[in-house]
Amino acid sequence: MQYTDRNLAHAVRPDRSVMHPVETMRDRLIVGLDVPTLKEAEKAVRELEGTVSFYKIGYQLAFAGGLDFARELARGGTKVFLDMKLLDIDNTVAKGVENIVRMGVSMLTLHAYPKAMKAAVEAAKGSELCLLAVTVLTSMDEQDMIDAGYEYDPHTLVLRRAEQALHAGMGGIVCSAEEAEAARRIVGPDMAVVTPGIRPSGSDHGDQKRVVTPAQAIRNGSSHLVVGRPIVAAADRPAAAEAILTEMQSA
Repeated sequence: MQYTDRNLAHAVRPDRSVMHPVETMRDRLIVGLDVPTLKEAEKAVRELEGTVSFYKIGYQLAFAGGLDFARELARGGTKVFLDMKLLDIDNTVAKGVENIVRMGVSMLTLHAYPKAMKAAVEAAKGSELCLLAVTVLTSMDEQDMIDAGYEYDPHTLVLRRAEQALHAGMGGIVCSAEEAEAARRIVGPDMAVVTPGIRPSGSDHGDQKRVVTPAQAIRNGSSHLVVGRPIVAAADRPAAAEAILTEMQSA
């Protein structure tokens, strides 16, 4: 099947954990706590209190006490995006998701493999957990895809996996904001389209290859933006976050 920018999602949509309504740009900004220690993560959250209400915890922090920190934040009413990119045999994925549901976090990532997604959706049924399918990492370009043995270029694979996530009943997808507009036409208005690789105008791209500014990401149909280093590594974290929120609002 050829995956183009047209709307491929005319089929009846399966039941899924519905993405909660997003009311303000503040609800749509997820700050990546990509720091090496729990102490640094706690400091960042303290500094951003009142400015940010949604945080991503990934591998780096998870293996430094971040999972308990995620539970603590969730208990206090702060939204947590647990970026674990799960992928394993169906039963292992399901059991992992069942335990993550009990943590009270808001979002969880897994790789967009159809069987893994199906198992995760079944395990999360009836909960408030929004399951996100990771399509193609924003650090990968076409040559990286070739080197990894994929037959599709990044854009085509994102669209293919977006449609698979839709039919699996996932709550949303993760993709580059470069593909967000095309992916949005596939998944429709109700699924989350979460985009990392966001860089304010003039900032360093770091190890990201497919990057977009905050305003363009919103215009492209992103529901949530994940921003790590431009905020966490800033000398004035609240000011950096406010500047990005202002840029998002301008869109």
